[in-house]
Amino acid sequence: MQGKNILVIGATSGVGKVLTEKLTLAGANVYAMSRTETGTHPGVIDHASVDIVNEEVPTDILPDELHGLVYCPGSIVLKPFRSLSKEQFRADYEINVLGAVKAIKAALRPLKKSEGAASVVFFSTVAVQQGMPFHASIAAAKGAVEGLARSLAAELTPTIRVNCIAPSLTDTPLAEKILSSPERIEASNQRHPMKRIGTADDIANAAYFLLGDESSWMTGQVLGVDGGLSRLRS
Repeated sequence: MQGKNILVIGATSGVGKVLTEKLTLAGANVYAMSRTETGTHPGVIDHASVDIVNEEVPTDILPDELHGLVYCPGSIVLKPFRSLSKEQFRADYEINVLGAVKAIKAALRPLKKSEGAASVVFFSTVAVQQGMPFHASIAAAKGAVEGLARSLAAELTPTIRVNCIAPSLTDTPLAEKILSSPERIEASNQRHPMKRIGTADDIANAAYFLLGDESSWMTGQVLGVDGGLSRLRS
């Protein structure tokens, strides 16, 4: 990662924050964007505050050459289908899909200038592959993210690689309502074959791998990092 220019959107919380720390410690030049600057790692080269739903992605902080882009913003709204409004479906689509579209459009020129294939990393959810009740809105949005990732991978190869990580429930601020008590945490642990929920480090490690040269022959993939939930029965 030494000397690589990486744009992390959603860099001050959860997986984005942990990934930013890993990248800066490895010598990468991280350009960060988030709604707030609070929590930005001191090794970040530059930071822009942006509301990805209501604002365009600023390009003035970006270098001429980008080696990677990671789009971390997401949502978790779990409700029975009958309780989900059209507005909720629209909100999930805006942040998960259209936000990612804005990000890659803004960064496309410097990504194409990368020496070697640049790497784009999106995030999906295990609920796309493993049907789960109360996940209709987020699974629909993340299913679109997976389709976007595969389509872009086909269109932009060999200049840019595009891959997607599909986590299961992970202990981040986004999931704090779901993991609001020791009993809820233990119940969630037991639903996974590995008998634990994910950590921000688990997911950030996968993103770090997809950004690096070790994954240089991977594109168009959806990588399940889910404690075995999508493939195993315990």
